Amino acid sequence: MTTEATLNVRMEDPIDFTCADGTAIPKGTLCKLTDPRTAIASSAGGDMIAGICARDKIASDGRTQVACFRKGIFTMRADGTIDIGGPVMADGVANKVIASTGKTGAAQIGYALEAATVGTDLQVMVDIGASGAVA
Repeated sequence: MTTEATLNVRMEDPIDFTCADGTAIPKGTLCKLTDPRTAIASSAGGDMIAGICARDKIASDGRTQVACFRKGIFTMRADGTIDIGGPVMADGVANKVIASTGKTGAAQIGYALEAATVGTDLQVMVDIGASGAVA
């Protein structure tokens, strides 16, 4: 995967979420939070995010748990203009991030530590849900 989130600074241990045994989730994938406390690959802009997959989950490998980082500094790919310090959320396209559009809660991945434009990489302070509301 060419747009996976890459961990630069680990600030907390990843936590486990349930996942289907038949599911494949590559390391560095933004994972959507589903009920009950289940993680799947994010596929839509503004998804509520469980975290970033900490290691490859191989389809049908017998595992029904996937570890996700919820806090740290990650290199991520922008799919639009993102201002430094601006909140970011999942774009839903090829594991990229975009500037937040008023989403709150777990839709807030964190904030940009540098400015970015379409197709460029940027450092993101990931802190799922801690960015608060955007006016």
